[in-house]
Amino acid sequence: MDAVIFDLDGVLVDSETVWDATRRAVVAEHGGTWTEQASRALMGMSTPEWARYLVDELGARLTAERAAEVVVDRMAERYAAGPPVLPGAVEVVRAVGRDYPVAIASSSPPVLIDAFLDATGLADLVGVALSSEEVGAGKPEPDVYLEAANRLGVAPRDCVAVEDSTNGLRSALAAGMTVVAVPNPHFPPEVDVLARAGSVLNEVSELPTTLTTL
Repeated sequence: MDAVIFDLDGVLVDSETVWDATRRAVVAEHGGTWTEQASRALMGMSTPEWARYLVDELGARLTAERAAEVVVDRMAERYAAGPPVLPGAVEVVRAVGRDYPVAIASSSPPVLIDAFLDATGLADLVGVALSSEEVGAGKPEPDVYLEAANRLGVAPRDCVAVEDSTNGLRSALAAGMTVVAVPNPHFPPEVDVLARAGSVLNEVSELPTTLTTL
């Protein structure tokens, strides 16, 4: 493998439940109704996609643009106190970065990716930090992974992608990458999708050793 591309939410930061609670609150405050399917459906969507979902599917009485603004502002306030970095995540990125070019391919908006990089001091190490807002479609489409590989100058087939969710795994698999799964304990990926991963880890700290076996 020639490069490693990390997802952010659920892999490096424990933020999936924060996103979920924030979106739920905004929907409820603006006259919408949360559904049983919503949490999983939203995972991996780009900001424009999930904002439209809050309005069109869940009935929040906002424009999609305003829904995105409200949710992202609240997430930024949470990150201002320090992003919820998962234990060992920074050390793993540094360890991997000693041997491979590394990138982040995330569904988070750029402001939150930048907040993570600034808070952890990883900005100089991560060669590419890309939001799905900056490409054609969010996960499960492969766009964000393909563009991250392109910006690294590495063929997708020569990249390892590290993912936690069903839509994230589908995105990386569709990009033709070797996929290492770190299943999200709050929203476990679908079993049939997880089975397609090249390796499944209990926690991200196992990644440096795992890379030597791929």
